[in-house]
Amino acid sequence: MALFDDAYPANPHPALAELRQAGPAHRVTSPAGIPFWLVTRWDEARRVLTDPSLSKQQPMDGLPPHLRSALTTQMLLRDPPDHTRLRRLVSAGFTPRRIEALRPGIERITDRLLDGFAADAEVDVIDRLAVPLPFEVICELLGIPAAERGPFRAWSDTIIVGGADLVEALSQSVAYFRDLLDRKRAQPADDLLSALAGIVDDGDRLSDDELVGMALLLVVAGHETTANLIGNAVHLLSRNPEQRSRLRDDPGLAPAVVEEVLRMASPSATSTYRVTTRPITLGDTTIPAGEQVLVSLLAVNRDPRRFADPDTFDPGRGDGGHLAFGHGIHFCLGAPLARLEARIAVSRLFARYPDAAVAVAPSELRWRTGVLMHGLRSLPVRLHAAAAR
Repeated sequence: MALFDDAYPANPHPALAELRQAGPAHRVTSPAGIPFWLVTRWDEARRVLTDPSLSKQQPMDGLPPHLRSALTTQMLLRDPPDHTRLRRLVSAGFTPRRIEALRPGIERITDRLLDGFAADAEVDVIDRLAVPLPFEVICELLGIPAAERGPFRAWSDTIIVGGADLVEALSQSVAYFRDLLDRKRAQPADDLLSALAGIVDDGDRLSDDELVGMALLLVVAGHETTANLIGNAVHLLSRNPEQRSRLRDDPGLAPAVVEEVLRMASPSATSTYRVTTRPITLGDTTIPAGEQVLVSLLAVNRDPRRFADPDTFDPGRGDGGHLAFGHGIHFCLGAPLARLEARIAVSRLFARYPDAAVAVAPSELRWRTGVLMHGLRSLPVRLHAAAAR
């Protein structure tokens, strides 16, 4: 199997295993024709994710100025000291208390979505649960009114995939958040965007561009990756009926199940881009300065140098330490929320539908394409054993 060929999205692991065996880093070309370096081993990945000589800042020269001003100020694309300042200010809105306070709402949304399955023998779990749950949660968290959420799913998908409509989707998203921010400043509410707009730390506060960039990042990353995580969890559990039964009998296993899904089927196929500011040597490979570098999260989380029997789905394994949420200063700020949503979604789904299983052959599943994401576009699930074909 070749890297990024038509068969790759459904099963990237054989190609990545070959690369991992051959060395820790490889120069490859994306489907869009962009060359970059792909890191495929766990030890080297941890180094890359923490090495300050790899910069997250990118100029985005192809975007109009009104977009660059918002997008280049988000902390995902900044190095210290800018990143340190932004992380400090934004973290004030992501306290454990605020995340835990979301639990009843997440449970309510999950139960409502599952109630909608009642009349069906088969459902698309991506369209009916994995996407709408985190989308509704992040919109409620930010304070986006229900009547205004319609376009965001399309905008978000376009931003992730790229293509001819990217600039238009970004322009509409940024314009919307600028307007919403003005409304939140005029009438603050009990939501994250109002809270972030009002945070002052030692006289410092987030600018409008920083707030807009952060809101856009949270909507796109906050629901796209979590949707992949929930879909990948349902897929793996349905293919591993013994583990599915254990979760059904003991919902307290949900945290361990979700961590193993994160390791085996990371919802982000790779890290985001970094650029070398000087040559860096990984094993026998030297990456020159000025090169783009990505960590293959799918490859490093199955590195046999780090994980015993890495291709086996084993929520009870004792060798944790996956890198699905990154590592170091850019560790995903939304990781606790993603974990909470996934735990609630999978435990409640299989509690209500204990025999739920994928309804089609693996060859019929539709996977997302591209470099950054690893997830299903659809997942037909048979809800009851009696409906088996």
